[in-house]
Amino acid sequence: MAEIDVRIVEPGERSTFEVTVTEGGSSTTHRVTASDIEIGRLATGYSSEQDFIRGCFEFLLAREPKERILRSFDVTDISGYFPEFEREIRR
Repeated sequence: MAEIDVRIVEPGERSTFEVTVTEGGSSTTHRVTASDIEIGRLATGYSSEQDFIRGCFEFLLAREPKERILRSFDVTDISGYFPEFEREIRR
């Protein structure tokens, strides 16, 4: 199982998160942005912004290896690749 470390590097109306995914003896690092509006709309049921971003990565890792996840993206981009994202991310 992957270890997913999330930290906020630029808080604000459009926050930037640095996510490190460690699995199988190697790691990847990703920069993810998310607006307050999108977090408010999609993160219902999550205890924090970091928990929500972790949930996004759990969703992605269930569908592809960490090496295939883009190194930099906005949370809204996920739906373009996986149309079920918004429905499934809301717990």
